[in-house]
Amino acid sequence: MRTINSVEAPAAIGPYSQGVITGNILFTAGQIPLDPKTMKLVEGSIEIQTTQVLKNLDAILKAAGSSWKQVIKTTVFLADLADFAQMNKTYSDYLNGAKPARSTVQVAALPLGAKVEIELVAEITQ
Repeated sequence: MRTINSVEAPAAIGPYSQGVITGNILFTAGQIPLDPKTMKLVEGSIEIQTTQVLKNLDAILKAAGSSWKQVIKTTVFLADLADFAQMNKTYSDYLNGAKPARSTVQVAALPLGAKVEIELVAEITQ
């Protein structure tokens, strides 16, 4: 097992890693819309926040030697399911044709008042 840490994604703010690889599978920690340079929550619409989360996950995927085409499963946590359609459009546009399995759930709250958090599982081909 090895841990993945990318300077292009927010540093872990607790006792966890951005990602862990076991065998040829990457598991990421949930990512909220933190700017990796400032470690501040990116304010704005669900589209803006979703884009930042996907950029953070993209950095972790690249650091692990993977890509969106190798993502097996994502889990999306929304503070409000009324944001589903806008999140889904942004997600679809960003993934550019990749269609991993996905679960989307509404949660009572997310860290720092974020509107969205996403985690993923991906294959690593090395």
